[in-house]
Formats: sequence, structure tokens, C-alpha cells
Amino acid sequence: MSRALLDVNVLIAMVDAAHTDHGTVHAWAANGLADGWASCAITQNGFVRILSQPAYPGSVSVAAAVDLLRTSIEASDHEFWPCDIAMTDPSAVESAALLGHRQVTDAYLLALAVHHGGQFVTLDRSVPARAVPGATSKHLAVIAVR
Repeated sequence: MSRALLDVNVLIAMVDAAHTDHGTVHAWAANGLADGWASCAITQNGFVRILSQPAYPGSVSVAAAVDLLRTSIEASDHEFWPCDIAMTDPSAVESAALLGHRQVTDAYLLALAVHHGGQFVTLDRSVPARAVPGATSKHLAVIAVR
């Protein structure tokens, strides 16, 4: 196992007890976070953006979302990963293997996990692993939801 880079939806499900997948994500985390977890600017910004948008059930202010994120980071084995690879670098992401715009962020986050020797953890079953050179099954965990 290795440090887990949590997708935005996984991060939200971890902190929002009302989230549909809260229980499933916490059950996975019991073993899946044994080596700690990571976030990056993309996942942190996404977390704050979604939790603070009025359409989100139980939305909070931007400041409250940042505080929730800060509390989560300080209360656990967290590491911040800089977004230190380029989407334009074919050794990081093979853009020709991406089928559309919905795969761009997931491919980048998987590439970031590979770059940092970690594992990208998501609820999304359509992550384009073939677009990330060097990605293997150890670099990607899809949490099974009902």
C-alpha cells in the first residue's frame, strides 16, 4: 500500500456525514489510509468549491469549507503534493488516450499519484489508466459503491 491521493468526491465523503457514500468511504479508509493520505491544489480547491456552492446539500461558506479542510489535514497523516508535473508532458499523460473532457482531471491526478509513488483513490470507475505511462493497478483504487 502507499499514500492515497484522495479524489475530491472521496475527500468530501470523508467529512460530510450526510454524503451518500460516507459510510462506504469510511469503511475503505479503515485499511486504505494505513500509509496516510495526500491532497493537492486541485483536490483542495475542488473540495472548497463544491462544499461552498449553494446547490450542494448542506453547503457552507467558503471560510467554513476551508476550515473543514484544514481540520482534516491537521487531524491526520496528511501530505500536500505539489502539482509538479505538466499535463503537456507525454511522459506524464498521453493526451491522445483521453476520450473526452471528463477524463482530463482524473488522468492528471492519477499521473500525480504515479509521480509521487502513491495511489489515486476515487469513486469513479472510468479513470483512464491507459493514458498514464507507468500506471499500474497499485496506483489506482476505485472504491466500490452501491
